[in-house]
Amino acid sequence: QVQLVESGGGLVQAGGSLRLSCAASGSIARLTTMGWYRQAPGKQRELVASITVGGSTNYEDSVKGRFTIARDNAKNTVWLQMNSLKPEDTAVYYCDARGVTYYGSTYQTWGQGTQVTVSS
Repeated sequence: QVQLVESGGGLVQAGGSLRLSCAASGSIARLTTMGWYRQAPGKQRELVASITVGGSTNYEDSVKGRFTIARDNAKNTVWLQMNSLKPEDTAVYYCDARGVTYYGSTYQTWGQGTQVTVSS
């Protein structure tokens, strides 16, 4: 099995910054796309940013220019640098990882979630 452990969430004031990290471990043969989703109370979980193994990125429109996603393939780790945070960014952030096991099976798994709260 593949496990994802997230860290870096917390409480910040508007305009502040946080860096989220997510480390994958377990039966990893090859990770493909990794990303970050968020879910605010009463809302659907939405994609914030994603990055392929080749480094191609995709961002939700409201975070473009403020958030940056990056990964270290050798360490099976993905980060989300969040700058100029706004109260509307408040949500539980979930790491997402997809890949292929040593048995050749594809998988998708979620991290446990980390709370990001931005105060005004």
